[in-house]
Amino acid sequence: MGLVLTVLEIVAPVFILAAIGFAWVRLGYEFNMNFVTRLTMSLSVPCLIFMALIGTELDPAAVSALSLAAVVSYGALALVTAGVLLALGLSMRTYLAPLIFGNTGNLGLPVALFAFGETGLGYAVVVFAVMAIWSFTFGIWIVAGGGSVIKALKEPLLWGTVLGGIFLWQGWQVPVFLGNTLSLLGQISIPVMLLTLGVAVARLTPSSVLKALGLSLLKLVLCVGIAWEAGRLFGLSGEAFTILVIQLSTPVAVTSFLLAEKYGADADSVAGLVVVSTLVSVPALPILLALLL
Repeated sequence: MGLVLTVLEIVAPVFILAAIGFAWVRLGYEFNMNFVTRLTMSLSVPCLIFMALIGTELDPAAVSALSLAAVVSYGALALVTAGVLLALGLSMRTYLAPLIFGNTGNLGLPVALFAFGETGLGYAVVVFAVMAIWSFTFGIWIVAGGGSVIKALKEPLLWGTVLGGIFLWQGWQVPVFLGNTLSLLGQISIPVMLLTLGVAVARLTPSSVLKALGLSLLKLVLCVGIAWEAGRLFGLSGEAFTILVIQLSTPVAVTSFLLAEKYGADADSVAGLVVVSTLVSVPALPILLALLL
């Protein structure tokens, strides 16, 4: 019973905030998705990543091992998923990126924070940063059907990650007034992202539910298995291992739907994946946490 209550204490705030966002839209209240998304992804989340990296007291060796494990995990997941999609005859442009990149921001960061506090958040930010680099380079390249990866250089998320990594490596700090300002900006990201998740799910109209369910379960199994093996391969243990598995196992991100819509992939099918995989995560994440804690 104690473990069950611990898991509920971790995941309940996450899903309650998402439910508030869902209910907010269903009740007819206004929510400017474009403004909120731009605010969080262009300003708040980069600040969160930067401050989490420069303020981390994590073992540098553990951070390096986790980073390498995350890079290898996403690479292996891309290869395996591409093979599965080829075998099933499904579109790479539509399905590959959503099945690789999970909701490590809106969902993964809060779960890590509530489960392990600031230490867990620090580890989760590392995985989120690796995912962001993969997503805004390889991910956009896939969804767009090719083209230049120079688009990634325009993403504040990338620069927040790079600068945070440099400061961490060199042991640099920022002036207190600037650090406090960046911390405040970063702190708004987690509750706002959870509300946005609920709003986005409320506005989506999924189709082909059975296909979305099958692919969502496939994503969960592949992500858990690959993250588990990568974590063991790089000698991760404790919180770092748990965070890697949880982050890789998060459901399809809403940004996958936005990118599909922007670059002309099958946005309706991706919308179905977002909704169904998020619903699957409601029981799946607590069970996974209970096994890993």
